[in-house]
Amino acid sequence: MRVIVLGAGVVGLATAYYLARDGHAVTVVDRNDGVALETSFANGAQLSYSYVAPLAGPGVLPKIPPWLLRRDSPLRFYPRLNVEQWRWLAEFVLACNARQSDLTTRRLLALSFYSRRLMAALQEAEAIEFGHARNGKLVVHSDARGFAAACRLVDYQRSLGCEQTALSRNECLALEPSLALSSSRLSQRLVGGIHTPSEEVGDCYRFCVGLEHRLAALGVTLSLGITVDRLVAQGHRVTHVETSAGDLQADAFVLALGAQTPWLAAQVGVRLPVYPLKGYSLTLPVAGAAPGVSVTDFKRKVVYAPLDGPAGRQLRVAGMADIAGHSMRPDPVRVAQLVAEARAAFPAATDYAAPLASMQPWTGLRPATPKGSPLLGATPVEGLYVNCGQGALGWTLALGSGRVVADAIARRTSEISLEQMTLAG
Repeated sequence: MRVIVLGAGVVGLATAYYLARDGHAVTVVDRNDGVALETSFANGAQLSYSYVAPLAGPGVLPKIPPWLLRRDSPLRFYPRLNVEQWRWLAEFVLACNARQSDLTTRRLLALSFYSRRLMAALQEAEAIEFGHARNGKLVVHSDARGFAAACRLVDYQRSLGCEQTALSRNECLALEPSLALSSSRLSQRLVGGIHTPSEEVGDCYRFCVGLEHRLAALGVTLSLGITVDRLVAQGHRVTHVETSAGDLQADAFVLALGAQTPWLAAQVGVRLPVYPLKGYSLTLPVAGAAPGVSVTDFKRKVVYAPLDGPAGRQLRVAGMADIAGHSMRPDPVRVAQLVAEARAAFPAATDYAAPLASMQPWTGLRPATPKGSPLLGATPVEGLYVNCGQGALGWTLALGSGRVVADAIARRTSEISLEQMTLAG
């Protein structure tokens, strides 16, 4: 079949890879002049296969009012005169219950573990260099009550296939010595942590560039720098897409445009409950004591991922979620907040007096569904498929999501349950 994948982020490229491996004639279209230049460019870098709990949880609603009143809160809401924003928020509130959260977590774990298996297989087959490492993940807690609740979840997570250990404060400091600095405010409030030794890290952008080269070798056409204007359907079937380079026709179309996907799908009558959550990151050149394992500050919702690459040792710092529409303009207050979080947690990791540009501030729009599950596979419109809604887990879930969509186009039964992850429910 002739298949057009719209979107050259990690999700779109992963989809194209598996489609090409299936023997399809694949074209990838993106408005940028290179691959992975938006949400995939400088994400949190953690391949967080065991930590996939959705944002919509039973404990979230009580936290929202205080968060909304603080400029430095992990989640900020900027009201817009936009029906889709308010509709998404209403559906999000309805999803904030224990039953829905547990169901979503189980489904996401199945997809994330599938992605982990596919990543291992892809690395064996393609040997892409992207700073990939299995260095483990330590989620640190700052209050005894929250830590006790996290410890109770360890047994439940173990029943779902996660291998985790609850560590005392001293055990956390022994595992990650950079937390032991007396000047670290994260260390000062640390009471314990949950360690998952199997978690991984990797530079998503470098992975995408490596995958781009492999796609070219497989015969995939990468049409970059082309703007998609309109999706066109006749009857109940998509016929072509109008672009700045003219009309493009195919037998199947995959929407993997991240936060832009709902806009295009709506042109042919398909509503996707996806809304962007703006996130921020820094990429710090390591000049001192920095973590060797991935660290997540549970209270502040900030992740710290060590990366090795051509530029030497780096620390990717990422966090926050702004419900603020589709603008990609960074908020200077949020950038400064992230710098302050990094300085407080790992004060010796880099030269914080250096120009901000040396810390490579970045922002991206994470396409999220209210429940937290991605939307994968066929739509009610024949020939149209979607692969979006991974939220903050796009890097983690990309390979599994791409394989699932390729299976749907080939009319193969997926290897995992897709309950809650298709437009059929």
